[in-house]
Amino acid sequence: MPRGLLPAPNGAQTVSGASRRDLLRLTGAAAAVGVAWPAEGAPDPPRPIATLQPMTAGVDPITLDERKARLARAQRLMAEVGLDAVVMAGGTSLEYFTGAAWRNSERFFGLVLTGDGEPAWVTPAFEKRRALEQIKVGADVRAWEEHESAYALVASILKDRGASSGRIGVEESVPFAFAHEIGLAAPAARLSSATPVTAGCRMIKDAHEIALIRRACEITVHAHRAVFASLRVGMTQTEAAALCREAHRRLGIDGGALVLFGVDAAFPHGTTKPRPLERGDVVLLDGGGALHGYESDISRTMVFGAPPTERQRTIWNVVRRAQAAAFQAARPGVECQELDRVARSVIEEAGFGRDYERFTHRLGHGIGMDGHEWTYLVRGNATKLRPGMCFSDEPGIYIPGEIGVRHEDIVVITEEGARNMTRWSGSPEDPAVV
Repeated sequence: MPRGLLPAPNGAQTVSGASRRDLLRLTGAAAAVGVAWPAEGAPDPPRPIATLQPMTAGVDPITLDERKARLARAQRLMAEVGLDAVVMAGGTSLEYFTGAAWRNSERFFGLVLTGDGEPAWVTPAFEKRRALEQIKVGADVRAWEEHESAYALVASILKDRGASSGRIGVEESVPFAFAHEIGLAAPAARLSSATPVTAGCRMIKDAHEIALIRRACEITVHAHRAVFASLRVGMTQTEAAALCREAHRRLGIDGGALVLFGVDAAFPHGTTKPRPLERGDVVLLDGGGALHGYESDISRTMVFGAPPTERQRTIWNVVRRAQAAAFQAARPGVECQELDRVARSVIEEAGFGRDYERFTHRLGHGIGMDGHEWTYLVRGNATKLRPGMCFSDEPGIYIPGEIGVRHEDIVVITEEGARNMTRWSGSPEDPAVV
């Protein structure tokens, strides 16, 4: 998953380190070196993977008019929270509002949005032609040469638009070095957080966004099911992860999964010492992909190659009950922390430890263009659920040296309550029902 976000103790959102999908890339737990399709000389993938067909038809990308409407909403929120301007650099928020997909480097590229009018842009001069390919909103594009200051241009925009002594919101993923230099270049400005504006827009999904997330989730469930049907004794987690990437590719999107076998599933985010698959192992798949920029995130746990033991089935069912209890509690006006409490109480009452002893993480995270974004289902977050919020519902039980089970689905809040993005029944023998 892209950038991970974790709640501060008071429920505020802060940027954390790597999220689950980033962690996979860093640790290599799901990196398939030399195991991918199509590749010269590589064997054909198993039939459940090979027969998959694209599922992306009928769902269109976000339009430019939709992005302009987002900018207008951001400007309304700026007025409500008392911000005179917002500064964004490369990253998800910039793409959400403008469609410009730009990776940050040490050179500042970004925009300044004031209370009215179109955004103004700042770009390295040698990158200007590439920038103009992506800038679809706003004709004020200011370029800086390598010996010049990008931040002086940001200050000039603020001055020209009457905001140089105002309250300037900085988007949360803007590097500190950029924000610091902007503060020096515009000393009369008061820098603040733009999160009430950026999260205020991104946290509430419209019908188009929800359709994209739902289809991405449906694709991932099909991918997981095909991977489960392709498992064999002795398979490595790397090989299974490669199958998951190939399944997503054949279904029409880029994606993948964290894959954990047996006792390794007790590590919620994987281990650096994975083991091959054996009969009777639990198999935990956790991952997803992105459709037109919108993410899925689905976890399923099964028992491979042998009837589940009574212990495995008991734990699997307890986690499923905890997930269902949180889902039933989800409706507009309920605090995010209440869903975490409800799920945790099911696991505690079943005898699987108190607090974080066996259910070691929060219940869930928001999802949209980032795999982890606002808001979070965790103790201390009193944010009330609102229609359009999308988030994961993913309780788990992790017993080191024995077992790990996690069920994860994406839920959207509606006026009436909650809806699951995918159909979900299943069992330890077949958890990926579609």
